Amino acid sequence: MQDETVEIRWHGRGGQGAITAAKIFAQAAFHSGFPGVLMAPSFGTERRGAPVEVSLKISRAGINDLCPIEHPDVVVVLDDSILDEVNVVAGIKPDGILVINTPRGRGVYGGNHVRMATADVTHLAEKAGLKRGIVNTGIIGALAKALPIVPLPALLEAIKAEFNGKKGAENAEAARLAHANTTTE
Repeated sequence: MQDETVEIRWHGRGGQGAITAAKIFAQAAFHSGFPGVLMAPSFGTERRGAPVEVSLKISRAGINDLCPIEHPDVVVVLDDSILDEVNVVAGIKPDGILVINTPRGRGVYGGNHVRMATADVTHLAEKAGLKRGIVNTGIIGALAKALPIVPLPALLEAIKAEFNGKKGAENAEAARLAHANTTTE
């Protein structure tokens, strides 16, 4: 995945910050040598708690394909309860990566055709000093562990810049803790 376009689809709920997480990861990727970055959110009713999907494409070259992601390399899930409502792995490429915020590990997802990365991001973000339910920066750390194409220091800097004066250190710590505590299979 290092030299081609990497397609990442994010699933969360309105208010969890999936769009902000994708934006931060995109900025860090851009500053880490991926000049091709394309992000597009997709959501139905704009209300807190409603399912939200974000497409993010990153590439070391330009991106000419502006179509929605149908066959992601990576799927990021900010809230494991969404697994009961949305088929998050729909279209995932063979040997794709599924990153999930869950305290239950691989047991939360019974499929065998994906590589898994799990972390209890909710708990780790609280441990970092964030309010319960603020999981977007933590999930970025889990993604960086599962897909090590953007260095963790670059992500931490992008997080601090995004949340400058608004708990930037705590948000960066949530990402660092999630990175350190993500289990990959």
